[in-house]
Amino acid sequence: MTNFFTHKFRKKSPIEIIGIILFGIIAITGLAILFGFVIMWLWNWLMPEIFGLTTLTYWQAVGLFILLKLLIGGCGSGGSGKSSSKKSKNDCKKDSKTDFSKWKYYDKFWKEEGDEYYRQFVERQSGQTEENTSESE
Repeated sequence: MTNFFTHKFRKKSPIEIIGIILFGIIAITGLAILFGFVIMWLWNWLMPEIFGLTTLTYWQAVGLFILLKLLIGGCGSGGSGKSSSKKSKNDCKKDSKTDFSKWKYYDKFWKEEGDEYYRQFVERQSGQTEENTSESE
């Protein structure tokens, strides 16, 4: 990680680096404030009318957002660990696709080759059981 920072900030002055850090802090704070207000607005608009729940304050909405982010953090490890978000997103895509994508060939395999491979498997198994019974005697 230090190589990344030394490479990215090699030609930048200390004032530019401080400016980038301050901009990042301001942007993160702005997004947190925005998420809090959006959640508060949506909750206060929908939940009291639909379910008869009470309204939320801004800080309750921020707390709800943090709680939901912890509980429903996504497909990966919920944001914890050393993996990057790109890696966890790719893992989610890969895991969800590989489980079922090969099943489309299942029927075709059994029609073309399944019976022969099954017969070979049964012969191997029956040969192994005969060897095991002759060895045990």
